[in-house]
Formats: sequence, structure tokens, C-alpha cells
Amino acid sequence: MRVVLAGATGLIGRRLVPLLVDAGHSVVALTRDARRAEAMVTSGVDVVECDVYDMARLARVVADAAPEVVISQLTDLPDDARQVAEFEEANARIRRVGVVNLLAASRAAGCERFLAQSVAWDIGGDGAAAVADMERAVLEAGGVVLRYGRFYGLGTYYEVRLPPTPRVHLDHAAARTVEMLHHPSGMVTIVDAGDAAGGAHAAEG
Repeated sequence: MRVVLAGATGLIGRRLVPLLVDAGHSVVALTRDARRAEAMVTSGVDVVECDVYDMARLARVVADAAPEVVISQLTDLPDDARQVAEFEEANARIRRVGVVNLLAASRAAGCERFLAQSVAWDIGGDGAAAVADMERAVLEAGGVVLRYGRFYGLGTYYEVRLPPTPRVHLDHAAARTVEMLHHPSGMVTIVDAGDAAGGAHAAEG
């Protein structure tokens, strides 16, 4: 399939690209900074620099890609966990505006398959309201909401210790995401086996 992946240079995006290519998919990787994506330029991957807040360019890029599925792994978070609170407004905006722009561009391009990253726990405040707004928009458009547990593993905020539940190893989350490409519209919770939120692999509903 032809896949547009937004947030391709983020934590899970970087894991998803090679998994998608290995599964035989052709990937258009969207990023705000093409320099961060240089390492993923390989057979089966086209890197396109595009800001999801630039709706006109985003619409052209997605239309030119002619995707069969669009995946949003969009977040606006710092590398340092101590700065997360400072990014709350930016992260809420990318969910309310960036993801919705991508969803609109996807529909305008005739793509009916849309998957979007969400969270499996209550983050509180306006961030929680932004998550709810985003999830509502995706579901109303017939998309799939992927509610991930807190990521842990190399490169995450939790490299040397486990986060609170619900949680999921980053590699497991990426692998499960590839399996969701044909999933029907709805919510999918992707957490570690044994977590109350997700059972053995994923709670679907």
C-alpha cells in the first residue's frame, strides 16, 4: 500500500518506517525538518518536508502522494521530560489543528483509511480536552484511534525504568501499529500484556 506517515521523525515514526517498508508498503514520510529524516532515505521511502499547519501545502503533498492510508503520529513534545509542561499548549494545538488538517487533506485526496496516535491514560487539563477533540474528529471521519500506553525503551523518557501503567514498549507499539492498517473504524488500545487497560495485546472497541 501507499502510506503517508506524518510525524515520521518522532519516536514511534522512526520505528514505523522500516517496519512498513519491510512489510512491502511504499512510504511518504512527512516531517517539519527534512534534515532529521536523512537517515531514513532509502528504497521505498520518500521524505517530504511539510508543516501540517500549512494547509495549502499539506493538501498538495497528500494529494500528490495518492495514499491508500494516512497515519498520524503527530506530537509536539520536548526531548527532555522535564520540559513537558512547557509544551502542553503546543501539543494540544497539534492534536486539535495539525491532526485535523491532516485528516482533511486525507479526505480531500480520496483516502478513506486514517490512523491517529492517541493516549491510553488521562493526561489532564486542556491536553485531555484536545485529545478528546482529536479522537472525536477521527472517529466521525471513520478513522482509527490508536490509544498507546506510555512509551518506554531506547530514546523514550523511560529508558532505564518502567513508566506507570498503562505502558507499552516502543517496538511493540510500532509492530502493532502496522497490524492496524486494515482495522475497522474505532478505538484500539495498545499496551503491554497484563495492563488493566489492554489485556494480552490490545483492547479493541
